[in-house]
Amino acid sequence: MMQRRNFLVASVATGLYTFAAPVLGADKTDPEKLRIALLPDENAATIIQNAQPLRVYLEGVLKKPVEVIVTTDYSSMIEAMRFGRIEVGYFGPFSYVLAKSKAPQIEPFGVGVEKGKPNYQSILIATADGPVKELMDVKGKPFAFGDRASTSSHLAPRALLANRGLIGDTDYKVVHLGQHDAVARAVAAGQVPAGALSESIYRVLVETKRIDPTKLRQLALSEPIPNYPMTMQGYLKPELKDAIKRAFLELKDPVILKLFRVEGIVAATDKDYDVLRDMAKVLDLDIAKL
Repeated sequence: MMQRRNFLVASVATGLYTFAAPVLGADKTDPEKLRIALLPDENAATIIQNAQPLRVYLEGVLKKPVEVIVTTDYSSMIEAMRFGRIEVGYFGPFSYVLAKSKAPQIEPFGVGVEKGKPNYQSILIATADGPVKELMDVKGKPFAFGDRASTSSHLAPRALLANRGLIGDTDYKVVHLGQHDAVARAVAAGQVPAGALSESIYRVLVETKRIDPTKLRQLALSEPIPNYPMTMQGYLKPELKDAIKRAFLELKDPVILKLFRVEGIVAATDKDYDVLRDMAKVLDLDIAKL
């Protein structure tokens, strides 16, 4: 796992701050301020800017100050949840499974719905005029993934390749670039011949003209992956947990929902993510040791 443990912490209202330790003696079951972490799957400044309507909405509904946090990487977010430095976290599917293995107290309560489905896919791409024309051409070449704890930019595509007989660091060289958009840009520029990222993020990058789709070719799509879960600390008082859950499940503002790249949020349970645990078995990964 990545060893970085520092946080890039941002209040969307007032800028950047140093991450504060929990206040001694404070009631963690009903904190004065709610800290909500969003995944660092794109540029942090962009996420922070786009999150301002979410903060305003939650403060209005929950009647508490809300701080939006973007961690430096998935591992940092898992550790923040583990040690109670955040109350609500928007995890990637696999990073949630990792977090749950290290912090059993966290509870998923919502999942995004897009095009009527609570799931999405990973897209495997190659440089349009590069050496990888089809999936099996990956053999003997570098392949770019995002964060090690990412579902759609690591676990799912790596499992897909393994099911085709292509084993990482045996049949191809594993390269980790951290963020989804970094993978897309590196492949488009020919810096690495192929890679994988979230198909929904890929679509946004194309729509916003941050990548040129003519410089890329699609190799494959993964099997459906359960969408990113909203989670909270299980030790929060029941009334606060209910209020947080309602705030997200009743969220209708399309501007805020766009932050999560979904059309709405529905209820979720831990069992919904067993498919990720099965993918880990395909790759012979011991989740407890990651």
